[in-house]
Amino acid sequence: MTLRMNTTPVDVRIIRLPHSEGLPLPAYTTAGAAGFDFLAANSEAITLPPGARALVPTGLCVALPAGYELQVRPRSGLALKHGITLPNTPGTIDEDYRGEIGIIVMNAGVEAFVIERGMRIAQGVLAPVSRLNWQEVDTLDETDRGAGGFGSTGH
Repeated sequence: MTLRMNTTPVDVRIIRLPHSEGLPLPAYTTAGAAGFDFLAANSEAITLPPGARALVPTGLCVALPAGYELQVRPRSGLALKHGITLPNTPGTIDEDYRGEIGIIVMNAGVEAFVIERGMRIAQGVLAPVSRLNWQEVDTLDETDRGAGGFGSTGH
């Protein structure tokens, strides 16, 4: 059985701030991509020495529909080739946030990394959000795993 992602687009309102003028809006690079690329909207290059972090502007503000979040994730190519990651991954843009989306980038590599304007620095994934309702109880049902965690399954 082949599973297919929901390809029905969800309308998301977006505002382009002045410092993102001239940059394309985030876009999916392939038909099957789950994430779209965020571009750096910095006016000057940002040099990240090894171990350093920076908040990289995107120049974008969004209004997500009720019941959705926008997850911000690292790009695998930057992680593999340069050690560039997002320390709070996945970051969450909540449905009620209206400020500029900023990407917290960290250099876990061994060489300085330069973030140029227009560089693809992270990916975004639109995801539905479920709300929970805590049910406080005295006991939980038993499972084979029980309370074993942190490598207890041998993997």
